[in-house]
Amino acid sequence: MFTTRFQAWVRRNAQRLAKLLAALPVTPNMVTVAGMAVTFGAAVLVGFGMLRWGALVLAFAGTFDILDGALARATNRSYPYGAFLDSTTDRYSEGAVYVGIAAYFLWQEPNFPWSRWTILACVAALAGSYLVSYVRARAQSLGYHCDIGLFARPERVAVTVVGLVIGDATVLAILVIALAVVTNLTVLQRINEVWRQARAERRAAKAAAQVPRSRSGERTAP
Repeated sequence: MFTTRFQAWVRRNAQRLAKLLAALPVTPNMVTVAGMAVTFGAAVLVGFGMLRWGALVLAFAGTFDILDGALARATNRSYPYGAFLDSTTDRYSEGAVYVGIAAYFLWQEPNFPWSRWTILACVAALAGSYLVSYVRARAQSLGYHCDIGLFARPERVAVTVVGLVIGDATVLAILVIALAVVTNLTVLQRINEVWRQARAERRAAKAAAQVPRSRSGERTAP
């Protein structure tokens, strides 16, 4: 997948940059918060109709997601709070981008024929994006694996950047509506995956309970 290869390329270069930053009084949490601030800037640009500039800034902001982890590893500062802060700021960042797009259609394109539907799609896409992350986190807290799905965050960011770079309201509206659909499909995919794992777990437990045991408590051969 393109986004996976691109992430690998960014990670390789982020490791080099992290080694330089390690000599400065910069912490991974600072990089995380800075990435969120840059994303907020991108959202403001989009809201004011500067779509291509917003795309450029948003793409740049995406590198912070990888750089903070690289810096944490380079400085041996990996700890749970950093992961918590990173996940939290990611949610704020996603929310800001969808708010920026909704503001663009509300104020910059008020006569666009799909304006209302696109704003509703922003709300649906935001809900789906949040739920994709929440379902994964909740599943993992219960001991299940939940990494599948059509559109994880890198894919969502990539599609958003493409729509902004094109700079056409119709194309952007179509992509936002598509994101509203595929993000929620990803949620359903993950719910189904957890259900399958839970069902297999219940069946295994039921089968284990039905195996006859000897008086000493050891299982007997069938």
